[in-house]
Amino acid sequence: QVQLVESGGGLVQAGDSLRLSCAASGRTFSLYGMGWFRQGPGKERGLVAKVYWNGGSTYYADSVKGRFTISRDSVKNTVYLQMNSLEPGDTAVYFCAGRGPVPYGVRWYGMNANEYDYWGQGTQVTVSS
Repeated sequence: QVQLVESGGGLVQAGDSLRLSCAASGRTFSLYGMGWFRQGPGKERGLVAKVYWNGGSTYYADSVKGRFTISRDSVKNTVYLQMNSLEPGDTAVYFCAGRGPVPYGVRWYGMNANEYDYWGQGTQVTVSS
């Protein structure tokens, strides 16, 4: 099992920056990929960014490309989401998610919530105009 704990959310003004952290504990060696999702009021939970636990390529939703950066610190077992130039439309609860081992021969895309095994409790980000 893996436990994920997010931190770093808050209330900011448009144009400000925030950095979210997701600290992983437990069987972190079994992690394959990590993602940040968000769920705004009345909206479905959607992928914001993802990264492979051992490094490699990243993915960003079009709405955050050029403003958000996902990174991971393998020593601290922590994944970060640096959010710059925040907009009111970024207001949401942000969730960290982790994918455990992927069976041999199976391709993991990590684009949907059902492709992840572990979830944090979420952290609220509110951007005022």
